[in-house]
Amino acid sequence: MKSVLILGAGNFGSMLARQMNEQGYEIMIVDVRENLINAVMPYVTDAQIGDCTNPNFLSTLGVGNYDLCVVTISENFQTSLETTSLLKELGAKQVISRAKNEIQEKFLLRNGADEVVYPEKQVARRLAIKYASEKILDYMQFEGGYSIYEMAVPEEWYGKTLVELDLRRKHELNLISLRINGQVKMPKPDRAFKAGDVAYVVGELQSIRKCFHIR
Repeated sequence: MKSVLILGAGNFGSMLARQMNEQGYEIMIVDVRENLINAVMPYVTDAQIGDCTNPNFLSTLGVGNYDLCVVTISENFQTSLETTSLLKELGAKQVISRAKNEIQEKFLLRNGADEVVYPEKQVARRLAIKYASEKILDYMQFEGGYSIYEMAVPEEWYGKTLVELDLRRKHELNLISLRINGQVKMPKPDRAFKAGDVAYVVGELQSIRKCFHIR
């Protein structure tokens, strides 16, 4: 079972705790506000009320024992920055910090964060791409510009096989699975595409746009 230390029990921190609880994480959450701690208690293993910028308090949490430390503080960037830096000084294995803008993102990375999440930017990009075309049903972004796209199979694919389409050579795309009649299956090279098929494709956005004729 993975263990996580969440610093900040605001909207993002409490939602993260709920989601991680569903995934079976062992969760410790910390905040200076008692009311927020009380609200999130049903979803965590343990919780403490305390100041994350206090080195003495933070050291009592044994931050080096957690698989992951997440700084979700957004109300006060100075507090977020100090907490991120202290976590690394105290031996945290991996620190993920939340940013509200690109300037904060840069400072957090310079001051100890192994990764920065920028929810507003990430959600905005996801929505912009998802609703760019009715052909894009969903997508998941990776580092380096690559993503998995859930795509409605276009009519010009009907009756053609994966071998005939030759997506890797012609479009620099890889089809990793298909959803057929609601079930996700590994694609067979000689299986012809049909109406209603949904393809899960890995590639860059520009390749997706070209292949699926998205402007």
